[in-house]
Amino acid sequence: MSAEPRINDRIRVPEVRLVGPSGEQVGIVPLAKALELAQEYDLDLVEVAANARPPVCKLMDYGKFKYESAMKAREARKNQAHTVIKEMKLRPKIDPHDYDTKKGHVVRFLKQGDKVKITIMFRGREQSRPELGYRLLQRLAEDVQELGFIESNPKQDGRNMIMVLGPHKKKTEAMAEAREAQAARKAGRQGDAQADVEADAEAPADAG
Repeated sequence: MSAEPRINDRIRVPEVRLVGPSGEQVGIVPLAKALELAQEYDLDLVEVAANARPPVCKLMDYGKFKYESAMKAREARKNQAHTVIKEMKLRPKIDPHDYDTKKGHVVRFLKQGDKVKITIMFRGREQSRPELGYRLLQRLAEDVQELGFIESNPKQDGRNMIMVLGPHKKKTEAMAEAREAQAARKAGRQGDAQADVEADAEAPADAG
């Protein structure tokens, strides 16, 4: 992690390449002159490229700069998409209802932009019928092909067979769509409430 830049009287060089408040190039000036200009503008002299010869310094409001940088970093962290791998376990002879339920979960995960690791668990004599697991994985992949693709082909891992499905949609896109849908639902609820208020206002009063 880089240390904070030197500012004002902590800068210890005879001259600097000065950049003005709006990014304009002032040129190489003595340090004393640069500090004088900083006082005139009521700004800080900030060393932005310490390894340059001479070092590059800029006139800026350093406190404001630090605050805005912290806000940008916070926003970037908030919007950062973390790829999550969800896991779904199935048996080779799964009944139709359970299959539909599990498939529903896989669909939801893929819509959210997450990867899904599908594990087929073999027990006893089922281990001698790996084709059952393979066919089930292929069927699931075909059923959700509009939302995801086979990122890692089915492979045997001890008593299990594993396949990884990847989402067509990026996590950031899924998050943005979810936020838009939430905002639309909220606006819809507010619209319905307003319509109810207007309907009540227009309703004729009961005759006394």
